[in-house]
Amino acid sequence: MSDIVNKENLSDEQLVELTLENQEDFLYLINRYEAKLARYIKRIAGLGKEDTEDLLQEVFIKIYQNINNFDKDLKFSSWAYRITHNEVIDNYRKKQSRPQEMTFDAENILNNIISEFNISKELDHKYLQANISQVLNSLDLKYREVLVLKFLEEKEYKEISDILKKPMGTVATLISRAKKQFLQKMKEQEIKL
Repeated sequence: MSDIVNKENLSDEQLVELTLENQEDFLYLINRYEAKLARYIKRIAGLGKEDTEDLLQEVFIKIYQNINNFDKDLKFSSWAYRITHNEVIDNYRKKQSRPQEMTFDAENILNNIISEFNISKELDHKYLQANISQVLNSLDLKYREVLVLKFLEEKEYKEISDILKKPMGTVATLISRAKKQFLQKMKEQEIKL
């Protein structure tokens, strides 16, 4: 039992090293990242539970298959999110011919966006919540993605840069443009700020 407790307290990078020696230790990484990556997939792709689980399984297969190539100069979380990002984009491209309505965690998005955009807290939250998913759905994928990473996954610019493989300046520009597009879409949909 102390072995389990000790392994659960190890850093991601230490768990990677153990996984390279014993594949069963990969379970510790799965347990650590399963909920986080599933939440990220749902937020960015808006998939249902079964599709999210299927995509998450593909993500963990890719992580395991490529664990020997893990760049120790990166944070494991950034690397795992990058693989997840790639799988979501691949999945999106495959399903592009059959577009689906995406759903989002409107309450979390609402709270993060209200604080970031300085929207009056006196707004009717239910009214705004009902429209948040619609607004996010209408954003370009590249903008929706950076908003999700920044405001829902609460990633720092450096991590977003690592995940998207874009320079930090580009990330800052994307976030700025995403905010502008979000506000523009809110105005277009006559959602009062």
